[in-house]
Amino acid sequence: MLSEKHRKQLRKLAHHRKVIVIIGQHGLTDNVMAEIDQALSVHELVKVRINAGEREERNALIDRIAQQTHSDVVQRIGHIGTFFRRADKPKIEFN
Repeated sequence: MLSEKHRKQLRKLAHHRKVIVIIGQHGLTDNVMAEIDQALSVHELVKVRINAGEREERNALIDRIAQQTHSDVVQRIGHIGTFFRRADKPKIEFN
């Protein structure tokens, strides 16, 4: 679980990053989940765009991604969810 200080630092780092994975009309498939998992392993901090209509549906998908990838949700803004998972060789250092 991330502390609020670490979450704030990650939000700052994620601000200028681009979306790496987009969940489209076919939803959260096994292949999309594998891409998110791979991106977290490489980058640690990943932004995902979820093209779902309703807020509740987007929030459910964000929670499902976090649970299945064993990552923390850094923030949710509109259609974008930002996730963090510490890699074996950490790239992001906390203050």
